[in-house]
Amino acid sequence: MSSNERRLGDRILAALELALEQKHLDVAEHLARALEETLTRFGGPDAVDHRELSAGMLQAFAALEDLRRDAHRLR
Repeated sequence: MSSNERRLGDRILAALELALEQKHLDVAEHLARALEETLTRFGGPDAVDHRELSAGMLQAFAALEDLRRDAHRLR
């Protein structure tokens, strides 16, 4: 297991991708919030995060938006 695969954020991202693939919107919402929390965890509440989101994270957040739109259309 590489050092990147051992980070909590990477594991949450993998779970988020799986939830999106299986179209589990509620689970994906929770995982997206958990991922955001891991990204802002260090530095305290006033810290500015200068890291850029990875391509995988950007794709996952875009897929989450698509799943949200699809869910709202079905209602």
